[in-house]
Amino acid sequence: MRYRIIADSSSNIYNEDSLFSDNKQEYVSVPLKIITSDKEYEDTEGNDTTEMVEDLRHYKGKSGTSCPNVSDWLGAFGDADVIFGVTLTGTLSGCYSAAVQAKNDYIEEHPDAKVLILNSLSTGPEMELIVEKLKELIDEGQSFENIEKEIKSYMDRTHLLFSLESLKNLVNNGRVNPAVATVAGVLGIRIVGKASDEGTLQPLHKCRREKQMFRIMTKEMRQEGFSGGKVRIAHCMNEKGAELLADIIKENFGECDITIRSCGALCSFYAEKGGLLLGFEG
Repeated sequence: MRYRIIADSSSNIYNEDSLFSDNKQEYVSVPLKIITSDKEYEDTEGNDTTEMVEDLRHYKGKSGTSCPNVSDWLGAFGDADVIFGVTLTGTLSGCYSAAVQAKNDYIEEHPDAKVLILNSLSTGPEMELIVEKLKELIDEGQSFENIEKEIKSYMDRTHLLFSLESLKNLVNNGRVNPAVATVAGVLGIRIVGKASDEGTLQPLHKCRREKQMFRIMTKEMRQEGFSGGKVRIAHCMNEKGAELLADIIKENFGECDITIRSCGALCSFYAEKGGLLLGFEG
């Protein structure tokens, strides 16, 4: 049986990611795109995200994103026998619906195949946790049916928090309420929020100082049931902030399994410069 794990590129995990360096499982990233009237950025490993972020900071026109279509997902399926797909929240993107349609088309052509498409109701590091768990379950040799049961149970206890200095692109693309965004970036104010149970981005707090932001995020982690375990941090041009956040988490919860990575193009577009995304197990 040929297994394949697939995620859209908002997971920040790309085809040559070290997570799959043992070559035990196949992995494919399906890229989203960031589009302006002047240029198109494909969310792949080779994209210069820093250059993109700086370009967009000075760009005065409209910008937006484009999700993979059904054909893109079918191409990622290849000819695998068992497929697990993870998508950006279906509440804010068409990724999930396109992947489900691809699943239906694929099974029609390959009736013996088994395909599970998971709506993460989130993005970035929470998707990373889901992909990691899928790999772990497949590596253990568990059945498709048991993997489906286990991964859905696991997703009930994963969470995403975010800290953003700017919400401009989120507002311009209808992802958050404009009224919430008016204070972001003013006099150093940051917005701390979470991915809600419905898959929306829910602002929770406004904070002015970095220490206050770290305190709020660790408090929210505790309220969501975190007491140690996996933590995945993604940052947009803010490695120092990510490292400080990791240190604060260790001070509050002891040694944890923490990794840090840079946001890819899609997450950088919405997190913008200075943004931090935090995925963790509750």
